Amino acid sequence: MPAQASAPTEAAPAAPPEAQETEETLAKENQVDMRTEETRAPTSPHKKSWLVRHFSLLLRRDRQAQKAGQLFSGLLALNVVFLGGAFICSMIFNNVAVTLGDVWILLAVLKALSLLWLLYYTAGTTRQPHAVLYRDPHAGPIWVRGSLVLFGSCTICLNVFRVGYDVSHVHCKSQLELIFPVIEIVFISVQTWVLWKHCKDCIQIQTNFTRCGLMLTLATNLLLWLLAVTNDSMHNEIEAELSALMEKLSGNDTNSCLCLNVTMCEVFRKGYLMLYPFSTEYCLICCAMLFVMWKNVGRRLAPHAGAHPGTLPFHLHGAIFGPLLGLLVLVAGVCVFVLFQIQASGPAIARQYFTIYYAFYAAALPAMSLACLAGTAIHGLEERELDTFKNPTRSLDVVLLMGAALGQMGISYFSIVAIVATRPHQLLNRLILAYSLLLILQHMAQNLFIIEGLHRRPLWEATPEGRAGKWEAEPPHRGSLLELGQDLRRASLAYIHSYSHFNWKRRALKEISLFLILCNITIRKLKLWLFDPPMVPQPASGSPGTAPGCLNPRW
Repeated sequence: MPAQASAPTEAAPAAPPEAQETEETLAKENQVDMRTEETRAPTSPHKKSWLVRHFSLLLRRDRQAQKAGQLFSGLLALNVVFLGGAFICSMIFNNVAVTLGDVWILLAVLKALSLLWLLYYTAGTTRQPHAVLYRDPHAGPIWVRGSLVLFGSCTICLNVFRVGYDVSHVHCKSQLELIFPVIEIVFISVQTWVLWKHCKDCIQIQTNFTRCGLMLTLATNLLLWLLAVTNDSMHNEIEAELSALMEKLSGNDTNSCLCLNVTMCEVFRKGYLMLYPFSTEYCLICCAMLFVMWKNVGRRLAPHAGAHPGTLPFHLHGAIFGPLLGLLVLVAGVCVFVLFQIQASGPAIARQYFTIYYAFYAAALPAMSLACLAGTAIHGLEERELDTFKNPTRSLDVVLLMGAALGQMGISYFSIVAIVATRPHQLLNRLILAYSLLLILQHMAQNLFIIEGLHRRPLWEATPEGRAGKWEAEPPHRGSLLELGQDLRRASLAYIHSYSHFNWKRRALKEISLFLILCNITIRKLKLWLFDPPMVPQPASGSPGTAPGCLNPRW
């Protein structure tokens, strides 16, 4: 072993001196290079990315401030809703301690505060420089704003009828009650105008104050909806007046509050009852639009987010069968409504009406379900890309759609259990059972069709990645804006031309959508205007105008 170990040591000096110097020089250079790489590896990125790290820190702080503002404004709305809900529940269960007047005073204060903020937002916040740098193209489409104006106008007319009804009873009512409908008329008018004009805003200044104002207004609308759903004061007044009139005709005169002009009171009463469902719809639409505005506060959109070059206009020509079948369903619904009005004017509503009512639903719901399934299948055949970008409007649409469907499906399941547990062999009960099952299937199929369509990219939209890459490669300058617009239009038209063989699919989707729109309008409004018949009819109680088994019908 010593001999073997000494062999290499003895062989090392055998190398020439020039080679030894060359090897030592290379070794020293390698050591110096390794040391410089080790020292530069941790220090060079720190020197180069200081600005990047500082900018990312600012972005992180801005994101944290935005989350904190959303949390604080959400807690504000939650506390306001809980406070108003406590007042309304106390009014329902203990009308002596908390009266309807107390609830009206609370809502009047909330409406006054929301009204002041709406005026400040329109006259102050939005007029400041750099306040609205972006506008969400998906927020506030024309059909939503049109529904807002329609339902808002009907709600204003509803309050006008309420004022007229109170004026006709002013001799036995407090004049203070006339103030609350007037405040609501002013609040609805200003709110409708502000939402119509600013529903697309992505406000960039006074973000926390704007979020709190939006949440306060949203909570006020939510409490108005809750009061409209639970308040039976008008119906109780009508019943009390009718009973007092019957006692007066029978000779037992009482000191009850009777109308001075019977004809005018009848007009105000009928108008109020017919327009009552529109107030609940208006409050829900306002809540949805205010929530989208709240999500858009401080939001910064990409440069291509609002560009829709070559957007195709919507035309009804080519759609024949969908509107035609939808109009047939609408006419059938109007006939059912007229039959109900005729039956309701008699001493009692016959069971034959309920049979017609549920038979109409049993015929319309399967057609709607088949149309939704066909539309979903056509969506699967289309070769359109999915829109995966963050969109608050679409997210809210999906949540509201599923939430509304869960309520209807829950009622249907309770109805199924009630029918099966009682008398499932009668004709009317069989129709009610079929109605409940078909309603569940229709909601599932329709939600699947709508959500699938919401996540499809419109046919005229070019791919955002391609557009962004083009803008990064060739930044637009002053002389090339027109050329860029022409290029985008040519690209979109070429994109549409390449998908021209899908015309029949687009036409079929248009037919299905128009049919479902008319059917939903007919069915939903029919259920609002006509009181929901009982799921398990009982023998008639004999009281005038009372349906079999229906407890205090509202319509």
